[in-house]
Amino acid sequence: MSKLQELIKELCPDGVEFRKLGEVCEILDSKRQPIAKGKRIPGKYPYYGANGVQDYVDNYIFDGVFLLVGEDGSVINKDNSPVLNWAVGKIWVNNHAHILAEKYCCNLRYLYFILQVTNVSKIVRGMPPKINQENLINIEIPLPPLEVQNEIVRILNAFTAHTAELQAELQARKEQYEYYRNKLLTFDENDERVKWMTLGEVSVNVCSGGTPSTSNKKYYQGHIPWLRTQEVDWKDVFYTKIKISEDAIKNSSAKIIPPNCVIVAMYGATAGKTCINKIPLTTNQACCNLEINKDIALYKYVYYWLYKEYYKLKALGEGSQSNISGKKIKSYAIPIPPLSEQQRIISILDKFESLVNDLSEGLPAEIAAVQEQYEYYRNKLLTFKRKS
Repeated sequence: MSKLQELIKELCPDGVEFRKLGEVCEILDSKRQPIAKGKRIPGKYPYYGANGVQDYVDNYIFDGVFLLVGEDGSVINKDNSPVLNWAVGKIWVNNHAHILAEKYCCNLRYLYFILQVTNVSKIVRGMPPKINQENLINIEIPLPPLEVQNEIVRILNAFTAHTAELQAELQARKEQYEYYRNKLLTFDENDERVKWMTLGEVSVNVCSGGTPSTSNKKYYQGHIPWLRTQEVDWKDVFYTKIKISEDAIKNSSAKIIPPNCVIVAMYGATAGKTCINKIPLTTNQACCNLEINKDIALYKYVYYWLYKEYYKLKALGEGSQSNISGKKIKSYAIPIPPLSEQQRIISILDKFESLVNDLSEGLPAEIAAVQEQYEYYRNKLLTFKRKS
């Protein structure tokens, strides 16, 4: 940090000028053009829209280093900054993303970082929101001397490079995890220790839930956790957003299930996904709840098997929402090795699961810590006193 402080003290001790975006970069919007989805010829060049790469096509418009700013659609992040994409090489850009190139007075990478901390909510109008070109060129940004910009970029690039390395390592670990999960859960057909059964046969109880009448508000003012399918997403469940009352259970098909059931979503966007409830709870009717017979199978083993089989299970869905019936889930086959072998498999996969998915430990926690550090220094480094 000392070098940056020295540069600021030497080059801009009284603050920095604030300039409009249109003055500090080249805006190449006139060259962009859309291609209707049905007319795109598949190829190797990224086709960018408001939120990033939408497709890959056989040609390109731009070749170089560019900063893309989302124009239409979901163009504002939760922190009110614009949606940005850093693009390098040969690309095609449609008319839903502004395309910015470097100008002599402003490091484009500095502009990328400064726009990350720029609140554009006050200039965006309409529904859906849109950052038009007039909005864009009038965004004011602090513009310190290039030497200061370059040093800020050097510091922040070190953080983003470290994050990228960790994310690449995490991706490699995920692929390794998937490889070992598939290998551990693939059994020789001639293995006499393994018995094939159905999920219904390895369960002492299989049930769905229910939705209490939404017209009775008192039903949703209780203390009993009620799980919906959108909360079923490959995780242990200790909490549900909605709680229901005892009267709600009495007057609906909702029922309390014990902890450590394997819950499979049957309908909607999460159909085929699985979770494990770590607390007693109720579910809606779109959940198939498997209470596993511990004398036959370990619930975590069943969970890992269904994780492996997700795409096959999801493919059993029918209708416009690909709904999976409880009957199909009950009849779904599962290999059952001895309990000791199930436990061995669980122990290995649990270690991988913590490494690649646990937000409190392993690589995800390290990535989150680096990201938090990056955001702290980014905000600190990009706060300037306006020159009077």
